[in-house]
Amino acid sequence: MTKYLVLLAGSEGEWENADPADRERWHRAHVTFGREVGAAILGGEALDGTDTATTLRRRGGSVELTDGPYAETAEYLGGFYLLEAADLDQVVKWCALLPEIYSIEIRPCIQIEGMTD
Repeated sequence: MTKYLVLLAGSEGEWENADPADRERWHRAHVTFGREVGAAILGGEALDGTDTATTLRRRGGSVELTDGPYAETAEYLGGFYLLEAADLDQVVKWCALLPEIYSIEIRPCIQIEGMTD
């Protein structure tokens, strides 16, 4: 089994500016996703807006903090899921259940020796 990080990107403010019927439909899609995927969901969260982000950079032994995201983009990272699946095809099938408002990026996770048990 492989772990996959599913990144949910969208237009900032789209959720907040949507009408209640759209928000309800999108919420139901997440509920359906959760029921279908079940125990294969190892974690996941919705993320606050980019105006709450802090970026940390290490330079020559010092730590620099900057308000805002590490990169300015048209889309912002609105949430993520960490899934465990036999293959990418299964993850793609599951992700097709998520709301259409997202651009979804799927990345397999790499296990780094010595990082975890």
